[in-house]
Amino acid sequence: MIKMLILSGSPVENSSTDILLKTIADSIKSNLSPNHQVEATFIKLNEREIKSCQACGESPSPKICFYDDIADLYTKLLECDCLLFGSPVYFDSVSAQAKLLIDRCNCFRPPDYANSDESYKFIKVLKKKRPGAMVIVGGEQTWFEGARRVIAGFFKWIEVTNEGMVQYGSPDYTLKGTVVNHSVTIKAAEQLGKMLANKLECQDEE
Repeated sequence: MIKMLILSGSPVENSSTDILLKTIADSIKSNLSPNHQVEATFIKLNEREIKSCQACGESPSPKICFYDDIADLYTKLLECDCLLFGSPVYFDSVSAQAKLLIDRCNCFRPPDYANSDESYKFIKVLKKKRPGAMVIVGGEQTWFEGARRVIAGFFKWIEVTNEGMVQYGSPDYTLKGTVVNHSVTIKAAEQLGKMLANKLECQDEE
């Protein structure tokens, strides 16, 4: 069973971010060999109540975090075999919904106060790397690099290898889901899904 987690930081229903994430996920499923079962979970972060990080300064080990109830999100992040993460660009970065979750995942590498491992200043909770990809959506004049760096850093922190990115600049930010009319971007998402399917197949054979 391949567990695929799809996280959208867009607050808009049926947004271009959502469409691209689902296109990649569908492509992964259709390009995997029939003997692979896929459990795909799509989560709209805007629908979750996630408290901002309180900078408590404590190591939560062996727990994950002290605040509110997002334990199921932590579990899904820990157990997924592939992560797809998408966000619109807000003020040169990811959305507030996306950033809330990213900040709250600081506990996946708690400080190594006991100096149990000299090679790390932080303890790696996740021991295996998983493939992943990102979707970033903005306007035609958007600077995407700020959001890309944030998500790339998040991936590195939670042991996800960034296998690619689909970037889309909408010609009209007042309209939702305009990417459906941009065949080049849809094709890029499908190709990225195909590549990820191949990566998951190879990983399964190791």
